[in-house]
Amino acid sequence: MGDVTTDFTTIDVVGAGARGALTLNRPDKLNPLSSTTLAEIAEAARWFDRYPAIKVVVVSGNGRSFSAGADLGAFDAGGTAAAASTDRTPRDNADLGRLMADAVEAMSAVTVARIHGHCIGGGVVLAAACDLRVAASDAYFSIPEVDLGIPLAWGGIPRLVREIGPALTKELVMTCRPFTAAEAQAAGFLNRVVAPKDLDQEVEDLVALLLTKSSLTLKATKRHVDAVTRSMVSLDRSWADADSLVAALRDPESRESAAAYLEKVRKK
Repeated sequence: MGDVTTDFTTIDVVGAGARGALTLNRPDKLNPLSSTTLAEIAEAARWFDRYPAIKVVVVSGNGRSFSAGADLGAFDAGGTAAAASTDRTPRDNADLGRLMADAVEAMSAVTVARIHGHCIGGGVVLAAACDLRVAASDAYFSIPEVDLGIPLAWGGIPRLVREIGPALTKELVMTCRPFTAAEAQAAGFLNRVVAPKDLDQEVEDLVALLLTKSSLTLKATKRHVDAVTRSMVSLDRSWADADSLVAALRDPESRESAAAYLEKVRKK
């Protein structure tokens, strides 16, 4: 298969032979996950499935970070970290993140998250939806949703429980404390952690190794592991995440938390 591309406004998507790449491309904002970006990632995931020759897709962020998560400007107006839309209800916007993560996880190709810089909130959920994760040693992780007065949505809770267990999930989500790549690897969230200068080569080596395997066996293994993990930690309840998110955006105490957090961020 020759090179194939498709046009998006906030991400770059390309397929070349057995390789694919999905790159978040708003580097000036550290690749925030707006409603447009969430919808485009989901569409891109379905686009890759049209090309069965693609075995591996690298998911990354352009510029200094993987993703800074939600666009905090949306919370000033009491939004759902999603841009205003004339054809979607607030709940529809609140559900875009779950649809994005589900689409990435359902991709036929093996997905490898290449993580550097900030990996925040929804960025952690996007990484968790990928099959394998490689990070630079100086990558910065945090899940600030509770400080923003909202629950971690988008199927983030079951995905984190699946990868790192319930106790650490509760701690990281409830406290919102940052954590390092070394801690994320020790918890089982990351497959590999390397020096920043070695990140591209490490991802390349992993992709090259995967490409030596047959497509059938790669996909069969992915589906088998996913089926087993779903029987252990179900994602079925995640459809209700949007309702919890919308409710939090109407809760006075939660809005006070968001205002205090945003003020603290502005002062940094």
